Amino acid sequence: MDYDFATRCIYGNGKDYDKDKTGAISFPIYQTATYAHPEVGKSTGFDYSRLQNPTRQQAEKIVASLEGGIDALAFSTGMAAITAMMEMFQPGDHLITDTDLYGGSIRLFDHVNKKNRILFSHIDCSTEDVEEYIQENTKAIFIETPTNPMMNVVDIRKISKIAKLHGILLIVDNTFMSPYFQKPFELGADIVIHSGTKFLGGHNDTLAGFIVTNSQEISDKFRFLIKTVGSGLSPFDSWLIIRGIKTLPIRMERAQENAKALVEYFLSEPRVKKVYYPGIPGSKGYEVCKKQASGFGSMLTFEVESRELAFHILKSTKLIPFAESLGGTETLLTYPMTQTHVDVPEEVRIKNGLTDRILRLSVGIEDKNDLIRDLKQAIGSFL
Repeated sequence: MDYDFATRCIYGNGKDYDKDKTGAISFPIYQTATYAHPEVGKSTGFDYSRLQNPTRQQAEKIVASLEGGIDALAFSTGMAAITAMMEMFQPGDHLITDTDLYGGSIRLFDHVNKKNRILFSHIDCSTEDVEEYIQENTKAIFIETPTNPMMNVVDIRKISKIAKLHGILLIVDNTFMSPYFQKPFELGADIVIHSGTKFLGGHNDTLAGFIVTNSQEISDKFRFLIKTVGSGLSPFDSWLIIRGIKTLPIRMERAQENAKALVEYFLSEPRVKKVYYPGIPGSKGYEVCKKQASGFGSMLTFEVESRELAFHILKSTKLIPFAESLGGTETLLTYPMTQTHVDVPEEVRIKNGLTDRILRLSVGIEDKNDLIRDLKQAIGSFL
């Protein structure tokens, strides 16, 4: 039986779901390092938890099912997943990446991968002609959509056609939208990345990362890497991801509803000068996002009239915490300049439009009226 999305969040695709022998409804945490063998040459299918663990395997099957990939690999963090992904490339290889990305990805590319002689072209993939930057040694295009934190929308299908024409990989970080709203494989992507810490886990209580692929050859490469490097997700964190994904559709819908209400408030607030959200009709990414996703998500960025007001909001909210991360049940305010994008060079921040007046909001599932009241009092108390 082929299950619909919400059912797959609980049972995977049904065919590969491993039911526990005890009949436990909540899949067990197999907190073990090693496994007994019946005899020489025979195995239970598990040998050592660095290679694979039943709880991690269950989380991987569910994520693969949600994204429509043939395999998913669970890593200790999202950055561990991206670091493993970069092991596919050799010194002298060239990648095209978006200039507006999570700061940790930029830090990895510029300070670790460049040291290993991987070459990069950082461009605005939402507006520039990607094909102009392809070289003989170009191996992949890496994008986020919407981007972090400026919410630029990249046309996945358009980029995938260019990538396939030139025989290069398209890698999409789908963290902001999750597979509930956006399915990059259906649009031509080759590899999908997730920080599972965010919407997949959804409760701000675990760290995780995923690489999903629809290619057996790519899967085999990553399976070799994860068992060799030892960066796989722990059994307990795997269980937290399994638990979190069960409510993914409900959380995504409620958080998006709240985000739309906050956008409406910000657009009417005189001290908010600009709102970046792909769900605003007529905005730069609206039509592309509407075409390639089933929703607009719950991430938004807004610019206020001064740095002083931005600082005041961060210290004056009473309900909304000033904290890094995103995608959880709690709404979080982030100041990218000193948090997520502190290591991004100033000239890149300026080019991307990231100023000291910018705040990023990951909208949670609280009552929207409480969120609006909290932001109103924080902004209104600034003299």
